[in-house]
Amino acid sequence: MKYRLLITCAMAAGLVACASHDKDNSKSNRSDATADETFAEYAPPPQMMREMAAGAQLDLAYAPMPAPYAQPADTSRYSNGVQNPVFRVSENPVSTFSADVDTASYSIARRYLTDGQLPPSEAVRIEEFVNAFDYNYPLPKSSNEPFRPDIEIVPTPWNDKSELIRIGIKGYDIEPDEIPDSNIVLLLDVSGSMNSPDKLPLLVSSMKLLVDELDKDDTVSIVVYAGAAGVVLDPTPGNEKVKIKQALDRLSAGGSTAGGQGLQLAYDLAMENFDKDGVNRIILATDGDFNVGVTGDDPLTDFVARKRKEGVYLSVLGFGAGNLNDQMMQSIAQNGNGVAAYIDTLDEARRVLVREFTSSMFPIAQDLKFQVEFNPAAVSEYRLIGYQTRILNEEDFKNDAVDAGDIGSGHTVTALYEIVRTGEEGWLEDRRYASTSSVDYDPDAELGFLRIRYKRPGQMKSRLIEQAITPDDRVRSFAAASDDTRFAILAAGFGEKLSRSSYAESLTYDWLIDEANDAKGRDEYGDRAGFVQLLRRAGELSPEDRG
Repeated sequence: MKYRLLITCAMAAGLVACASHDKDNSKSNRSDATADETFAEYAPPPQMMREMAAGAQLDLAYAPMPAPYAQPADTSRYSNGVQNPVFRVSENPVSTFSADVDTASYSIARRYLTDGQLPPSEAVRIEEFVNAFDYNYPLPKSSNEPFRPDIEIVPTPWNDKSELIRIGIKGYDIEPDEIPDSNIVLLLDVSGSMNSPDKLPLLVSSMKLLVDELDKDDTVSIVVYAGAAGVVLDPTPGNEKVKIKQALDRLSAGGSTAGGQGLQLAYDLAMENFDKDGVNRIILATDGDFNVGVTGDDPLTDFVARKRKEGVYLSVLGFGAGNLNDQMMQSIAQNGNGVAAYIDTLDEARRVLVREFTSSMFPIAQDLKFQVEFNPAAVSEYRLIGYQTRILNEEDFKNDAVDAGDIGSGHTVTALYEIVRTGEEGWLEDRRYASTSSVDYDPDAELGFLRIRYKRPGQMKSRLIEQAITPDDRVRSFAAASDDTRFAILAAGFGEKLSRSSYAESLTYDWLIDEANDAKGRDEYGDRAGFVQLLRRAGELSPEDRG
């Protein structure tokens, strides 16, 4: 397995950290890079681009850490979309959405709760609470079909008139000898606002965890930019860990964040080292917005989407508090065929960059889409819990030109629908001028039909997996459901409460704590125990919701 790992750092002029380089480096024949027109105005000077690309020695020096950065008022931006409505099956029987394996929202909420605050409701994406945990769904038998659906239907614990359908898949786990080579560019923001213990120092420690996973067949390079860009560390074998970590230790924070310029350079480097048989990915690590150069979400999104079509993907890691642009993170990660995660602790860095490295880096399926068609003979109303920012039109499901989420090796994806049986009282009022053709409830009828579309990496045509949702998928009570199903529902319930949803008002934190303790199951890394502690903290901050 070989990783070509390039670390690109956004740095202020005069505070850039660079190691010396040999002007006769073997890559000195690289031709001038032409910047994408979107970022051309902000690209480094051509001569500096040539020197950077050739690995020439730059007259830049490491600077001591500046005085603590004066953090401005909190300007964080979050987006969880508009809460999904309840649909009548007779009018809208089909629900379509893109898969999501991001977990940033859960980590952001954890940071708020740890700091003694309830998170803003707009920061809570319920599907990311659910998908922050691993589930023991059945593994597919071979890579020819990278996952198979697992379905369970249980009574809703917060509504005695509805049921929950839990749909889960677990990706095929790549064997170590099947892991492809990787060309990875880490684009690290070390602007002035990163001068905080939970930002640049945590970022550096996180990168060291990744370095510890590399071996002699892996390659690491470090690149920095300020007003201009330059190479800090030429491609270095992954087993030269001391050399790599020393380069990381010398980074310091200061100045503004010319992120657009950094992205252009990162993509230039990724394309120069492009591996047509491997994985080519940029990882942007930042605490907030780009404040120099192209700053709007739309230009960035368009740029990232174009580069995705060329085979270079992008993931985003968020650090720190105060100016986190979660909205931008979500947008460019979704359009870059990547994941968005938020690193609030070293344990979270270990989960994302070590425990789940292969699942985050190596997609086994791309453009993963779910579609459920409900049967009016069994279901009268439904709502999809979460995935507000991932909703697709029905016609998008079969359109292979429409981008959707990816799933990595061994990753799980979980979705929850709340449904009302036909003939039962639901959320919606009866219509005065309803259709004259009424549908009788059929207890033996299929509740719905699940379709999943995905593409194998590098392929343009999607494949289809289908499975009926039947009464046989029901369990008699919430307590009788599997630990995984109950825990996923409890995670969703927690998200419902923190997002101030009207659907789960009857839930109490004391009940959630008791049930979560009972549903922890085999908790190898203590993730579910940590969830219980967050429930306790939220209960302390919301005493009216305790019992």
